[in-house]
Amino acid sequence: MDVIFGMDPVWITGIIFVLTYAVIMTEKFNRAVVALLGGGFMVLAGIHNQETALEGIDWNTIGLLTGMMTIVAITRKCGVFQFLAIWSAKKVKARPWGILVMLSLVTAVLSAFLDNVTTVLLIAPVSLLITEELEIPPYPFLFAQILFSNIGGTATLIGDPPNILIGSLVKGIDFNGFLMHVAPIVPLIFLVTLGPIYLLWGRKMKASEEAMQRVMDFRELEAINDVALLKKSMFVLTLVLLGFIFGHPAGLEPATIAMSGAALLLFLDNLGHSPEDQSERVHNTFGEVEWVTIFFFIGLFVVVGGLERVGALEHLASKVVKLTDGAETTAEITTILSLAVMWVSAIASAVVDNIPFVATMIPTIKTTFVQLAASGNELSLEQQKTVWWSLSLGACLGGNGSLVGASANLIVAGFAERAGSPIRFLTFLKHAFPLMLMSVAIATGYIYFRYLT
Repeated sequence: MDVIFGMDPVWITGIIFVLTYAVIMTEKFNRAVVALLGGGFMVLAGIHNQETALEGIDWNTIGLLTGMMTIVAITRKCGVFQFLAIWSAKKVKARPWGILVMLSLVTAVLSAFLDNVTTVLLIAPVSLLITEELEIPPYPFLFAQILFSNIGGTATLIGDPPNILIGSLVKGIDFNGFLMHVAPIVPLIFLVTLGPIYLLWGRKMKASEEAMQRVMDFRELEAINDVALLKKSMFVLTLVLLGFIFGHPAGLEPATIAMSGAALLLFLDNLGHSPEDQSERVHNTFGEVEWVTIFFFIGLFVVVGGLERVGALEHLASKVVKLTDGAETTAEITTILSLAVMWVSAIASAVVDNIPFVATMIPTIKTTFVQLAASGNELSLEQQKTVWWSLSLGACLGGNGSLVGASANLIVAGFAERAGSPIRFLTFLKHAFPLMLMSVAIATGYIYFRYLT
């Protein structure tokens, strides 16, 4: 490794890594740009060459994200998500607390089966419209949507970016695994979290009869502006979800399923249009994809790959292994690792975005397993999976701890600011951090009693 100026590769890699994370945390610059610059400096400094930099990028993650974003970009045009939001509000007679619960439920479910970033992009604007008509503060609604987008996204492989990373980078972890081992605790966390939100705001929510009637006058069917596209989208989404459930035994990776579904929906959406019209429609669809998130992941993979190349993650893993000193059995080691990973992930994800944190933790945990095996304490596959489920729950739920904890949080905050009702960092922290700790405590009990006793 020919490092610039003959510097210690560990030091130069650490400096680039810390600076990249620090600048991302300031939120002064676009995080995709910062991550790509960090990756570029890894190459320019001699930590990577172009070949190793590209090898460090997990294209399964990139393909899965791009495919699902493309599918959602097309589906949203038919108005089905606006329909769901308005339909939900009318089902509870436009009562404010009922609307909050219904929109929270819609947010959680959509976050599980689309992804939480896309879900808040679709639901938050409708929530602002409804609260404006009701003449009530939007903060409790947006606060709940942040929390439940992350809680709902925890349930599946495709729901939250940390899960996408785990599912793509860890062998033996698939869509069904998340459904069987992580999803069961999510409904309980959802219900328990509603309680404090009701005590904080629900009891005080009131709207005039005139305001509620204005919401009841919304015509949800008018939101569906393309019935043919709705049918095509639902058909493709069903195929994709079935692919996630049944594709893994057949050797189909999530990226293949998502990209194939995106290609099929693009084809169906453009069927019957002229070549010139098709070009414009495809261009507009690709313009709706969150390329900032895609390139953020690419830069991040290169930066974290640099840490892996210089052995920094092995050093970190050795520190993690020391936590298990004194443990006499692999069961005890699994318990220590699982609980430590969950709580460190939760607290860290409240401080930094949970995506880069998980991207760093995955290779660190893998190296920890290797070192434990070398010392004669090899964990079984099921014991290793318990640690991965703990990472998923800790990082996804921990993203609720602050406004910078997850991408969905910042997106909702952006909508709120543009609507003239900004979400203050400390105000959100005061309300969200205790609820995050409560949800992680519930998840801890779940992991402990289901897998560690």
